[in-house]
Amino acid sequence: MPEMHTLLTGLAFGESPRWHDGRLWFADWGAQEIIAVNLEGKSEVIVKVSFPSFPMCFDWLPNGQLLIVSSRDGLLLHMESGGELLTHADLSSLSKKGLPWNEIVIDGRGNAYINNQGFDFPGGEFAPGTIALLSPDGTTRQVADGIAFPNGMALTPDNSTLIVAESYGNKLTAFDIEASGSLSNRRVWADTGKDHPDGICLDAEGALWYADVGSKHCVRVREGGEVLQTIELDRGCFACMLGGADRKTLFIVATEWKGVEENMTDGSRTGQILTVRAPAPHAGRP
Repeated sequence: MPEMHTLLTGLAFGESPRWHDGRLWFADWGAQEIIAVNLEGKSEVIVKVSFPSFPMCFDWLPNGQLLIVSSRDGLLLHMESGGELLTHADLSSLSKKGLPWNEIVIDGRGNAYINNQGFDFPGGEFAPGTIALLSPDGTTRQVADGIAFPNGMALTPDNSTLIVAESYGNKLTAFDIEASGSLSNRRVWADTGKDHPDGICLDAEGALWYADVGSKHCVRVREGGEVLQTIELDRGCFACMLGGADRKTLFIVATEWKGVEENMTDGSRTGQILTVRAPAPHAGRP
């Protein structure tokens, strides 16, 4: 197994990593912050939000503008050059009030895909989730439903396929992306067995990394389900992202998992960013 290194410690609840402009960006849900850290471990708080930040995800439009999901409000916010957050789009008509929006990923044409968990996690009665599309012209619509707790999403480099982790379905599900941005040809990309995949990312060999909280590991899998590599940790793995100078550093966001309520309030700050060398560089988005 490749040697693992600790890049950052003391996080309340890290999630949603992205490699951008030479740094790893991630959301600390517990601290209500989006943070960027370089490869030497020097971190900077980019923005601190005032809305409930569970969950909170973000991505960039092709023009470089940062979009942030205000989950419980059903809003997409964009960050102005001075740091002010303004409403970019309203998703509230596409879900029942208060149901949390989760992950966002934006393709090279400016199509933003945002998924909704479908039920009030944690504590609510399970119901399947959905995926919405925000088109470059500002229109919003639902493009997929019936997803068992939609979590991490990834887009292939050619913008032709969207893959979503179905955490409660124990699988990775793929869709073809049509010219209009609509999703079709739903299929199982990989069955993950007993694992509940969370955050995901693609590599240049067509494989996918997924993080699993309960199993405390990150797994590299090929389409069809063949497991290529497993990295075991001592705490829950929430998300992973390839980046670094050659895009072959795997960043793993991990936290000791005690349940949402405890993790957000107990002040233990067991969250870490770990790094390990990967066999293939990043591909696609985010």
